[in-house]
Amino acid sequence: MAEATGIEIRNLYKIFGPDGETMVEKVKAGMSKTELNEDFNHVLGLNDINISMPGGKIQVVMGLSGSGKSTLIRHINRLIDPTAGEVLYGDEDVCKMSARELREFRRHKTAMVFQKFALLPHRTVMKNTVYGLEIQGVGAKEAEERAARWIARVGLEGFEDYYPNQLSGGMQQRVGLARALTNDADILLMDEAFSALDPLIRMDMQSVLLDLQEELHKTIVFITHDLDEALRLGDRIAILRDGAVIQQGTGQDIVLNPADEYISSFVKEVNRGRVIIVDTVMDRDNKLEGGLTIPTGVMLEEAAKSFADSGESKANVVDASGTPVGILTVQDTITAMVTPASH
Repeated sequence: MAEATGIEIRNLYKIFGPDGETMVEKVKAGMSKTELNEDFNHVLGLNDINISMPGGKIQVVMGLSGSGKSTLIRHINRLIDPTAGEVLYGDEDVCKMSARELREFRRHKTAMVFQKFALLPHRTVMKNTVYGLEIQGVGAKEAEERAARWIARVGLEGFEDYYPNQLSGGMQQRVGLARALTNDADILLMDEAFSALDPLIRMDMQSVLLDLQEELHKTIVFITHDLDEALRLGDRIAILRDGAVIQQGTGQDIVLNPADEYISSFVKEVNRGRVIIVDTVMDRDNKLEGGLTIPTGVMLEEAAKSFADSGESKANVVDASGTPVGILTVQDTITAMVTPASH
């Protein structure tokens, strides 16, 4: 499998209004979103966004309503044109693509999964799933063979001839995911894809996505306003406020070192045991002779269960070869799980 291509967003600005390019200079000089709106009747959508989205990983972009996250994702396939800046896919700047190049990029390199499913009501599950391949000009037999594979993979085998109104919300979103995967695009753009689902169905869809990503290693950009979802899915997370990136990094980075009070308020109720790995807490200077072992990269919650099941109070943390790299204690595990985040 070829290595997935990442996305590099550099100095990206979006200002809505007739004179956006002039307004960029005012924003660069320090004008706030509120001042820009009140004084010049322009809306600041994105303010100097710089994010390296790694190839083959899930990049979550998180923020509250109005933070700019949906505006950002629509720049990646240029459904929205930027006021300034670059969106690089490999060496190509999406912002400079011609109409023909952009059309090919959208058809073959990107696929989108929407919050409201965006299924065509007059088409069956199969016909919805092959829609993108029809646009690409793929023959009907090949298109249906490819679609059938992904329909089965998302758990909808046997529902190929059903119409969207015969399916639950979770099943409809599975169709949307199957349609995106059938296109075999390098980049999967997911805009609040699971937000309209009930909590249990939402968790189920997150599991489906993680299981598929374990195999596919797509470059996924996932938009959400939910921190638990961001922490569960994201290899990396960027948090937006008022069109600007406030903090970015791994989930562990953000939970352990919130950049300001705004981020602290997000992470204060997080189950830290499901975010922090044992490597962060272990004592690297000592090793045990024998006893319980816990692999590197394991979450503290899983380590705590190992301690409870074994009755041990200490364990060697071991690397992939089984070599001890540090000691973890029950006390350090519990302390790290309950200590509140600060900035």
